[in-house]
Amino acid sequence: MSDVLWKAEVTSVGREAGEMLEVGILILFSDPVPDALADVSVTHNSTAAPARPLRTGDQFDFAGQAYVIDEVGGRTYDNLAELGHVVVYVDQPDLELLPGAVKVTGPRFGVPEVGSRIAFIET
Repeated sequence: MSDVLWKAEVTSVGREAGEMLEVGILILFSDPVPDALADVSVTHNSTAAPARPLRTGDQFDFAGQAYVIDEVGGRTYDNLAELGHVVVYVDQPDLELLPGAVKVTGPRFGVPEVGSRIAFIET
């Protein structure tokens, strides 16, 4: 059985977030989003910390699509807990992982609808 480690709903999509999603980069923030990142971020409604640190092999669900976590940066847990912030890269194995980022494998990101579910799930 899989347990939800962290979940949220999309509350807004920055006007340039679609361009980031097209190249496989998802920037998540809970409010308040730093002004410099508001246009490229997908905002959500969670201020909760994940139930535990994310691990390789866990699942990331984004707007109805499932992804497998391949790599987790060392600050991911703290950033989610403190800022509701994480950067998720899809299918970019050669990219250097930033401390607050996660690499996943799965389909290309689409632009989510407001109200779409975001979750990290233990597998």
